[in-house]
Amino acid sequence: MATLLHRLGKTAYRRWPLFLAAWLVAMVAVGAVAATMSKPMTDSFSIPGIPSEQAADLQAELFPGSVDAFDQAGVTVVVAAPEGSTLDDPEYSAAVDALVADLSDGPQMPAEPPLANPAVAAPQQFQGAVEGAVEVGTPRAQAEADAAALLPLSDDGRIGTITWAFDVDTVADVEPEARDAVLDALEGARDAGLTAEVNGAGMTVMEPPGGTSELIGIAVALLVLVLTFGSLVSAGLPIVSALWGVGLGITGITAMTAFMDIGSSTPMLATMIGLAVGIDYALFILARYRSELEHTDDREEAVGISVGTAGSAVVFAGLTVLIALAALAVVRIPFLTAMGLAAAATVLIAVLVALTLLPAVLGLTKSKAFGGRVRKYRPARDEDGKVLNNGVRWARLVGRRPVAVVLIVVVGLGALALPLQNLRLAFPTDSTAPTDTTARQASDLLSEGFGPGREAPMLVVVDGRDVPADDRGAAYAEVAGWAGAMDGVVNAQVAFMNEDGTGAQILVTPETGPDEAATEDLLAELRDGQSSIEDATGTTTGVTGLTAITTDVSKRLSDALPIYLAVVIGLAFLLLMVVFRSILVPLTATFGFLLSVLATLGATVAVFQEGAFGLMEGQPIVSFMPIFLIGVVFGLAMDYQVFLVTRIREAHVHGAGPREAVLDGFRNSARVVSAAAVIMTAVFAAFMLQDDPIIKSMGFALAVAVVFDAFVVRMTLIPALMYLMGERAWWLPRWVDRILPDVDVEGEKLHRPHLAAPASEREPEPAGV
Repeated sequence: MATLLHRLGKTAYRRWPLFLAAWLVAMVAVGAVAATMSKPMTDSFSIPGIPSEQAADLQAELFPGSVDAFDQAGVTVVVAAPEGSTLDDPEYSAAVDALVADLSDGPQMPAEPPLANPAVAAPQQFQGAVEGAVEVGTPRAQAEADAAALLPLSDDGRIGTITWAFDVDTVADVEPEARDAVLDALEGARDAGLTAEVNGAGMTVMEPPGGTSELIGIAVALLVLVLTFGSLVSAGLPIVSALWGVGLGITGITAMTAFMDIGSSTPMLATMIGLAVGIDYALFILARYRSELEHTDDREEAVGISVGTAGSAVVFAGLTVLIALAALAVVRIPFLTAMGLAAAATVLIAVLVALTLLPAVLGLTKSKAFGGRVRKYRPARDEDGKVLNNGVRWARLVGRRPVAVVLIVVVGLGALALPLQNLRLAFPTDSTAPTDTTARQASDLLSEGFGPGREAPMLVVVDGRDVPADDRGAAYAEVAGWAGAMDGVVNAQVAFMNEDGTGAQILVTPETGPDEAATEDLLAELRDGQSSIEDATGTTTGVTGLTAITTDVSKRLSDALPIYLAVVIGLAFLLLMVVFRSILVPLTATFGFLLSVLATLGATVAVFQEGAFGLMEGQPIVSFMPIFLIGVVFGLAMDYQVFLVTRIREAHVHGAGPREAVLDGFRNSARVVSAAAVIMTAVFAAFMLQDDPIIKSMGFALAVAVVFDAFVVRMTLIPALMYLMGERAWWLPRWVDRILPDVDVEGEKLHRPHLAAPASEREPEPAGV
């Protein structure tokens, strides 16, 4: 591996025009596909095979014109008169009429049915629904209760709803002008004295990546790189190469929409991860290049050595991230698979950029690579002439009391993981949006006027094809009565029947909102009772709707987590055995990962779900966050493990003793690993400025995970364990050693005479280690 990459680095340095041209051609080609073939991104969280999707398929079979719950661009405008007034009052009724007229004139509005003033439409709708139900044999009392449950006007007449779906095929087809027209119409209603808010999938804005968060992360990264290298040019090289890689990755994701469905959050997550690892990978190779220039004046050879050694670490660090992200496909969840593969592709590009584009740029800049100096690098040295920096001092401090350090880290991270026991997973809804958004305010008004269950309807699809035609109506009514008798149900009624009467849709309105545990319990109770009502009526039933689908997706994600963990940890363990040629080092790496990820999830639950410190409003954690976080954190954790421990092993294979190898590893890599961790933390933390709650929580979790894993686990726990294990850290059974490929990550086969350390220079191990 090291020899091959050594040649690649020297070739890229020497033939830099060819490599730069190749990267430019790649960008142009991918950009052309993205510009000509890309499609809008989607936010479909459906999973084939889950109960709600099976019910949705049955619905599509019985009602061919039905629209998928995720594709319907529904909008609900909620208007409210001031306290003590009603929407029937002439002043406010006229204001609602004007609002309806303004909304109807907007783009992409449906022609039928026309929008209506809720104060005017409610009495007509009530009367028509009651009379129609009574005609088919429904008792008047039941008919009135059913009609009242779906009225667009609250009981006190103060709050009303105007509901429609934009005339589009999917939510992604809604034009910004259509949303802007709705928001402008609301401003007119507010000027007239009404409270007017709006929510619904049709008003969801899918923002492309690029903005303040990325700029803040890049600014912090640039500052850290200037402090690390003391040079403006070298500080800019990792930024430029990472931006090129991310730009190509995002363009590729856009191009891939022509062939597969990709969620709107995917580009942002890929940007977040690609930018962080892109800067870090370039930083490690560039730092090694500067170090090699202390031993040779041949810049081409220095680049070759840097790519052969640090580049090998980059390859295997990138492989762990790729394994963690690509393994998301194992859980067979389409949107998560697309998200993982997109992020993995961006990481792969970051690795290739670091191995080929960066050396080519160094070939272009040559002696100017460290130009624009703001300070000179003059490290302190000990009595033997070796660099004496904070990394060495920290490693020595940890080595004095390694047992105490291990106990402190394990207990501290374990305590941070305690809130994890209260973890509750759900998908974000309008009712969990920030309180200052119109979506949340509309949701609060709906709960006030109609109860929280108005936003969490469930749909029971009833197949009556096996029931005699004369008995179908009674069977549907019996199913509705069964659902309505459940605890926690406000109303259940037959909302639709198909033309030949072979199928019906029963609308179930729960007492609780879409993000509440009681709603999930009601869904489970409905499904538990399906077999009994099917036997009693001869029908086939299924429960679907947005609430049912998101609940099923959350459950599938939870069930898939153990499988995912087993695949990722198993493959990565084998990979680390190849890298380190050890059993215990991969074990300690995995143990440290589990500590950091549990502590991260605990901190995320405390801050986002329980609202600790008042930083965030309490709300459930988005369902796919834990599994995605585990994948990303595992990959990043192994990054730091590879970069730090390969330097330790490099010293060891060149003759250093166990203690000196740890010190030498920290001497050469602690500063760079710390800089990389600070950069990655800044990039991730900056995404907390995004409005999207998914991106906000992911940014927080990833930033905290880097802090825990890089500084607490890799820089503290791992060296303490390495001290305790001593020479045993590199133990590997002979039969395993024979079957493992020799990849030479440390560059042992490269000619490196300055690394040989005489035994007299090795520091003795302290007593008890």
